[in-house]
Amino acid sequence: MKIGITGAEGLLGFHLRARLQALGGHEVRLANRATFSTEASLDAFVNGLDGLAHFAGMNRGEEHEVEAVNAALAEALVAAMRRTCSAPTVVFSNSTHVDRDTGYGRGKRRAAEVLGAWATDCGVSFTDLVLPHVFGEFGKPFANSVVSTFCWQLANGETPEIHVDGLLELVHAQAVAERCLSAMQSSENGRVRMAGEPIQVSGLLERLNALHAQYGAQIVPALNDPLTLRLFNTLRAYLFPKHYPVPLQLHTDNRGSLFEAVKTHQGGQTFLSTTRPGITRGNHFHLRKVERFLVVSGDAEICLRKLFSDEVVRFRVSGAAPCYIDMPTFHTHSITNVGSTEVVTLFWANEIFDPADPDTYAEAVE
Repeated sequence: MKIGITGAEGLLGFHLRARLQALGGHEVRLANRATFSTEASLDAFVNGLDGLAHFAGMNRGEEHEVEAVNAALAEALVAAMRRTCSAPTVVFSNSTHVDRDTGYGRGKRRAAEVLGAWATDCGVSFTDLVLPHVFGEFGKPFANSVVSTFCWQLANGETPEIHVDGLLELVHAQAVAERCLSAMQSSENGRVRMAGEPIQVSGLLERLNALHAQYGAQIVPALNDPLTLRLFNTLRAYLFPKHYPVPLQLHTDNRGSLFEAVKTHQGGQTFLSTTRPGITRGNHFHLRKVERFLVVSGDAEICLRKLFSDEVVRFRVSGAAPCYIDMPTFHTHSITNVGSTEVVTLFWANEIFDPADPDTYAEAVE
């Protein structure tokens, strides 16, 4: 499919791009503010699309401006699709605020009406996807989500404060991305209310504080439910890269040496590899998995790159000074033997490898 994403630089845009990157086989087009600045650029973006995820919008500012911008973005897309005779399946990221009498609610409501009317005229599918509180890795603190704000504060040594202990309904951005693709591929029509998991703000902060405290004590928390795993991975995104590598205490006596490689309430799977000099392993990324690299013998370089970024983060590690690096989600990573002897590496993952659902996607770091 040829799939277009508006708001491609935002939280949902990143996560849909990442899922499409993992799946492969799709032509992905991205639209940002500059794309909407001229008819020519917007026409080129929509022309010939099979699917369109409309994530672009405005949720903060003067009431009249927020309302006008959200409506205008939808109107501009419809005009471009009419000019180019394009008729993609459209998924619109709406909000649970849509029925409120606010600038944001009115703007989102008008945008859905504009897109829905166009879809009816053209005889194509339109999914009005109403979303609760979306969170995930790389959300902007103090903007996208209270989850992002709390995680950023904890990662930076600050103490989060609760101003209003309201009830949240959390849904991870990857779940939204998966639902968007499903709606496109099934040509789903009409309004769809996506359900999240309810939690009080105080309960959220309590859970994040516990995750942060355990991880700071070099203990991997129990990650037995999807929400806890997603919250933990979101927290880890704000800890990278400054939290790593994590040095391990080496206990040495006349018998030899000992260190604790993995302490976890989780279980999972541990395995060892040997790597010859000059050889590289890895070059893949994960959407959900927690994976630890720990060199126990030899000298290696561990490299990581966030998806869609050119910046490569490098860590030189050695079995002579044991330390671990936990791979953040949505970062492709590799390990290279840079020494003259064989490298022995201990790997740990929070889940047992499942060939039918490996959550491992090939992509070169460099």
